[in-house]
Amino acid sequence: MTIKHYLQFSDLTLSEYEYLIERARIIKQKFKNYEPYHPLQDRTLVMVFEKSSTRTRLSFEAGMHQLGGTAIYLNTRDSQLGRGEPIEDAAQVMSRMSDIIMVRTFGHDIIERFAAYSRVPVINGLTNEHHPCQVFADVFTFIEHRGSIKGKTVTWIGDANNMLYSWLQAAEVFGFHVNVSTPKGYDIDYRLVSPDHSHFTHFDNPADACEGAHLVTTDVWTSMGFEEENAVRKKAFANWNVDTDKMRRAAPDALFMHCLPAHRGEEVTAEVIDGPQSVVWDEAENRLHVQKALLEYLVKGTV
Repeated sequence: MTIKHYLQFSDLTLSEYEYLIERARIIKQKFKNYEPYHPLQDRTLVMVFEKSSTRTRLSFEAGMHQLGGTAIYLNTRDSQLGRGEPIEDAAQVMSRMSDIIMVRTFGHDIIERFAAYSRVPVINGLTNEHHPCQVFADVFTFIEHRGSIKGKTVTWIGDANNMLYSWLQAAEVFGFHVNVSTPKGYDIDYRLVSPDHSHFTHFDNPADACEGAHLVTTDVWTSMGFEEENAVRKKAFANWNVDTDKMRRAAPDALFMHCLPAHRGEEVTAEVIDGPQSVVWDEAENRLHVQKALLEYLVKGTV
């Protein structure tokens, strides 16, 4: 089978996502029913971490074991990558000893270089520019709770980060619209979006961006790698928090999502993230299920 990598959301077609959503639903039901399902027996996932993680490591490692395979954790500090081994060399060696590789790193060019020299599928566990697995889990969560996301409105409040760029790609694939509100100076980098801007609208006022939305989502104000900007960001983002007033502007049955970890009192109030519209815990759990479907698909193809 031709090697297929998953480096950004647009790497898969709508029909592939529809297949994966159904597979994730089936695999999740098996998990809930304690039904053993081991399609990846004797297969190995290598997980390469340059950035720290909770949900990414747990969901991939547990998921691979639940599928009957083995997961191996590698931190760049504890491997030859941390001593300057070329990415291209590491990719060739790791891909000769495993069946699929997940990489969580900084610049997207790193994972692209890695994938170019890998003999097995490579999954993006997060880069500075893209976070496709998280947004896939978010879309799956919306569909679980509200049905089709086609034609719906998703509101993004916060800076233009990897989550937003994956949401914008998802909007093109699934046919929904994104209302974007970013503080000045933290705007969209148009080099990272498609020339067709019809799938999103920018709002200067974050409350206006929530008007009629079916889903409101956000992220921490200071992402990994930008910690030295924390004080400046707190001041710039002061009005870009999701509170009950903003959620009232959304549709009555609107959902709230957050990729976690969350800082209550900053990007979201406790009343919202711990309130009845929040589905953040389902969203977090669904990383496990959609990634299991993705692992199965990239290793075995359709089943």
